[in-house]
Amino acid sequence: MAKEVVLSGIRPTGFLHLGNYFGAMRNYVRMQDEYNCYFFVANWHSLTTHPNTAELQLSVHRVIAENIACGLNPEKVALYVQSDVPEIAELYLYLNMLAYKGELEKTASFKEKVRLNPENVNAGLLTYPVLMASDILIHRAVKVPVGKDQEQHLEMARNFAQRFNYRYGNVFPEPYAFNYGGELIKILSLDGNGKMSKSENQMATLYLADDDDTIKKKIMKAKTDGGPTEPNSDMPDYIKNIFTLMKQVSTADTVKKFEDDFNNSSTGNVIIRYGDMKKQLAEDMISFIKPIREKAADIQNNKELLFKIITQGADKARASATNTLQEVRKAMRMIY
Repeated sequence: MAKEVVLSGIRPTGFLHLGNYFGAMRNYVRMQDEYNCYFFVANWHSLTTHPNTAELQLSVHRVIAENIACGLNPEKVALYVQSDVPEIAELYLYLNMLAYKGELEKTASFKEKVRLNPENVNAGLLTYPVLMASDILIHRAVKVPVGKDQEQHLEMARNFAQRFNYRYGNVFPEPYAFNYGGELIKILSLDGNGKMSKSENQMATLYLADDDDTIKKKIMKAKTDGGPTEPNSDMPDYIKNIFTLMKQVSTADTVKKFEDDFNNSSTGNVIIRYGDMKKQLAEDMISFIKPIREKAADIQNNKELLFKIITQGADKARASATNTLQEVRKAMRMIY
């Protein structure tokens, strides 16, 4: 029985961070043994907001290397660069004929991007959901690991698939959001303001490429307070986030020790020592990130290996994309 197809992409617009790892990449490593996986670097998507391509190649190589360093096996998955699969662009053209200006203008992400950068409202930004749909449908993927912010785009991909199937014939399955059961781990920035970011709020984000001193410096500056005012108090989000990070990289005994200290603290009897907690977290985080950073750097410095991995991924992706496009052209009577 054929494995279900899973697809996910990441834009090379900054450095990958702990939120990317615990929110997505760790699950990808698990998925590669259970599904037919296509993971890609979305360099075309990045052009909608980052048109300067001077450092794009370096960013693409870093994302590829960090994915492998986190555990993705290029022998098990198709790990490729979006622009190496031109079939996506052809499908994007066809799907644009099924997308309407009004619905594209209503997407939350488009309105937000227009608000943030009104001088760069390009057509690619408007049709971003169509390109995302093409990325998914070109492999006839049924499961797409996405966060809440991408669910509207995924719903639009289903709409485009339905319209195509209704107009031309049943070619595309309808893709759905997919993550393993249980609540997704949410990693906040160390200053308590929103999520960690690939390109913003850098001193409050832990990147997979950070060196040991930088990791320690960032964690020691993490937001804390004077401690609980009464036993078994509710944790503020910024304190809960430190515990969330600790649960990912420290031993269960270490986490329990600091949880007990927190729960037994009160005004005049503050047992929890956030400074000690952050020192411990820094040590454990360094032990966690260092091997990923070093392996990614080794891969990035091995241009021959990188070229082999990228080429191999493109070959796998194009084989799948070509099969889909043949069915699309046949359904649309575009074969002459």
